[in-house]
Amino acid sequence: MTELRQNLITRDWVIIATERAKRPDDFTKPQKSQIVIPSYQPDCPFCLGNEHLTGPESFRLKDNNSWRVRAVPNKYPALTPIGEKVRNIEKTFRSMAGVGFHEVIIEHPRHDVIIPFLELKDIVNILRVYRLRYAEIKQDKRIQTILIFKNHGKGAGTSLEHPHSQLAATPIVPYQLRIRIQEAMRYFDDTGECLFCRTLADELAAEERIIYASKHFVAFIPYAALSPFHTWIFPRRHSSSFDEITESEMLDLADNLKTVLGKLYYGLNNPDYNYIIRSIPTDEQRTDYFHWYLAIVPRVSLTAGFEMGSGMFINTAVPEENAAFLRSVEIPE
Repeated sequence: MTELRQNLITRDWVIIATERAKRPDDFTKPQKSQIVIPSYQPDCPFCLGNEHLTGPESFRLKDNNSWRVRAVPNKYPALTPIGEKVRNIEKTFRSMAGVGFHEVIIEHPRHDVIIPFLELKDIVNILRVYRLRYAEIKQDKRIQTILIFKNHGKGAGTSLEHPHSQLAATPIVPYQLRIRIQEAMRYFDDTGECLFCRTLADELAAEERIIYASKHFVAFIPYAALSPFHTWIFPRRHSSSFDEITESEMLDLADNLKTVLGKLYYGLNNPDYNYIIRSIPTDEQRTDYFHWYLAIVPRVSLTAGFEMGSGMFINTAVPEENAAFLRSVEIPE
């Protein structure tokens, strides 16, 4: 019968709709006629040789021949680095200048490569630029939260085909993150341990929702996953802030991310997805209660009136079955 499960990290109650549950392969994206994506597009601002079509670079990672990853300001930024962090309060009306940073991280010179097909060193390059930009922007005292995210596919919100990620740095802590931190603090006060570390230990002991475990990271579908194939990648080492990731951990995360996204690509026929790196606010660094992680959310289902009205999610997939399905997906050499 239908079961309600609670995700202790998000505090969300999730309805695992077993009566309406679909088989894992029912979420496979319909096969379309193969469209050949060129390695270079003359009008693409992110392609090699078209650097003049973007704004001035924030950062460039290069080798002996050319750049490998670039960070540039978003052409249509949600936040801009000009201005002061001043709150305006009048009765119940509150506002603040949109101070912050909004950058695009161009992941590779080629137009046609995505993470499952990159070499590990190229994925490490992407993660290294994430870390470098995070660490530099963190120094700005106006910034409280830095979010690194990737939109893959139109259903996930991407508007440009060339592989890229984004970084958004805000002068406030978003409510969703604030609530998670408060719950993590409460759990630590009650038990003396990190909720994220406890969750990881329980998932490793249960085994049934693990997708892929490497030396430093574990990818799993949470017990109360909010949506089908919703995946978390946790570092085994307790660390609150993403910019504390080490070189060896970056190589291992590259392997983990490539594997999981490869399994989604071959298992669900390249679904649209978002991934997000969740980290502690910038005015904190090392805490006993918070643990940074990466979340992958395939866009294989829709939210409707019930979710909007209740704040609860209906997951029409059983997490244990989805994890078993992804474990079974073979990635071609």
